[in-house]
Amino acid sequence: MYYDLLVHVDLPEGQRFLMALNNISNYLTALPDQPCQVVLLANGGAVPHLAMTSTHADRIRELQSRGVAFRACANALRNASLSPEELLEGVEVVPAGVVELVRLQREGFAYIKP
Repeated sequence: MYYDLLVHVDLPEGQRFLMALNNISNYLTALPDQPCQVVLLANGGAVPHLAMTSTHADRIRELQSRGVAFRACANALRNASLSPEELLEGVEVVPAGVVELVRLQREGFAYIKP
């Protein structure tokens, strides 16, 4: 059985982003021996949380070390006046967040939005 998970955050509130990080951590802890992929996709107002200046940077790095992928929408980056170089190392920029959401769901990822 596969437990691939897509976590979607699109609002700027720090508490919502923190909840997403907590959900991911709890998910991984609950499935210690299960193979799974976990992706957090940020678009809209949530993209700045993936910047190097983010208050969540250490937590993101810790989750990356556990295999979590972080992706940012290129359209949202432009709207936030951020360049890909301002993002934390390892954050992947996707052309359109909405397309990535559909693609991952078609691949069988379960979708949650805290």
